[in-house]
Amino acid sequence: MNDYAGQHEVISENMASQIIVDLARYVQELKQERKLNFHDGRKAQQHIESCWKQLESSKRRFERDCKEADRAQQYFEKMDADINVTKADVEKARQQAQIRHQMAEDSKADYSSILQKFNHEQHEYYHTHIPNIFQKIQEMEERRIVRIGDSMKTYAEVDRQVIPIIGKCLDGIVKAAESIDQKNDSQLVIEAYKSGFEPPGDIEFEDYSQPMKRTVSDNSLSNSRGEGKPDLKFGGKSKGKLWPFIKKNKLSLKLGATPEDFSNLPPEQRRKKLQQKVDELNKEIQKEMDQRDAITKMKDVYLKNPQMGDPASLDHKLAEVSQNIEKLRLETQKFEAWLAEVEGRLPARSEQMHRQSGLYDSQNPPAVNNCAQDRESPDGSYTEEQSQESEVKVLATDFDDEFDDEEPLPAIGTCKALYTFEGQNEGTISVVEGETLYVIEEDKGDGWTRIRRNEDEEGYVPTSYVEVYLDKNAKDS
Repeated sequence: MNDYAGQHEVISENMASQIIVDLARYVQELKQERKLNFHDGRKAQQHIESCWKQLESSKRRFERDCKEADRAQQYFEKMDADINVTKADVEKARQQAQIRHQMAEDSKADYSSILQKFNHEQHEYYHTHIPNIFQKIQEMEERRIVRIGDSMKTYAEVDRQVIPIIGKCLDGIVKAAESIDQKNDSQLVIEAYKSGFEPPGDIEFEDYSQPMKRTVSDNSLSNSRGEGKPDLKFGGKSKGKLWPFIKKNKLSLKLGATPEDFSNLPPEQRRKKLQQKVDELNKEIQKEMDQRDAITKMKDVYLKNPQMGDPASLDHKLAEVSQNIEKLRLETQKFEAWLAEVEGRLPARSEQMHRQSGLYDSQNPPAVNNCAQDRESPDGSYTEEQSQESEVKVLATDFDDEFDDEEPLPAIGTCKALYTFEGQNEGTISVVEGETLYVIEEDKGDGWTRIRRNEDEEGYVPTSYVEVYLDKNAKDS
């Protein structure tokens, strides 16, 4: 698949170098040429519009002069027919009429000249200038089409060069797919994620019909009482249930709270996490030590050549690095101690079988103690240094939380949703504003309240999103 993707990268690189760069430059040239052609078109259009305006102006002037000449002629004829008008006034009116006629003739000649010029310009505009501009644009577009065709041919050649390699890559993909070994893959996943827990042994029969046999020492009696109960709970209530399929409605799991020593993980996974943490810390220590060596060498250079720098300026940095190394070493020792403790609890297969055979041997209380510690809860919440009472308590509570899903918690009150909450994380539940639900667990100080809608729907909501009404009787009990 990587080789197949690499060939597509080769195609992309060749297209970028052989096609895209040239096309981008060519597009800019086309834009400039198109802009010039459009500019010439606008210029020709503005020129013909200017000629048209000039023609209209001369036409209106010729029309105005003709009307004024007619009025002057009529006024002269009227004055000439009037016997009461003096000869001087008649002569003046005659001269005025002649002037107006001359102006009309001049306007007529001017209008005729401009009209001929406009007709010529209009003919040139529609039959020469505009066709030439459109011809240039058409030729430009035809060159663009040819260039695109050449680019497509180039792409075809680029793609054709890698087709044989792509064929080999596809053959390799088919071969790899046919060589899949699902059994081996499953085994690899099992080895990577196995928990390290051992299944519980058989529960021995306790004969209550012979009371004398139960009269043993106080130490044995306390052990049998303290460790018999969690064994019965583990063997009884978890029967038929596997850890991967249980409901994980704990708030700590939902919010992703992880202890520093990874005690919430099964032994095998905890060992892997601790080993990974130790390796990371060792890398950090090595990095800090390399930095310390570099600073030390720089300080020696400064001591030999004071003009290059002040050696005292590096003392603070050197002390800081040394302090970091010490902190990392202490942290490494802590995780190595946890790792040794976990590895001590993961015995070999023969030792596990031996311990399982002596798991419920009432004559050997220490063996029972060791097995109870080996079979720690899925949360891994106790260590060998704890007392027997704390072991029993943690075992009981952890197995109650992880396995006892058959008996739902009783409601201790009701609550009303003040706002709508979209419960998208695991362990939360969605509520609608104004909805009334049952409260089955109060806020423990973490800001979450556990509620139930019906037998199958329950989870946590933010305490600030609901108004809780606790049942006094349930609370008192």
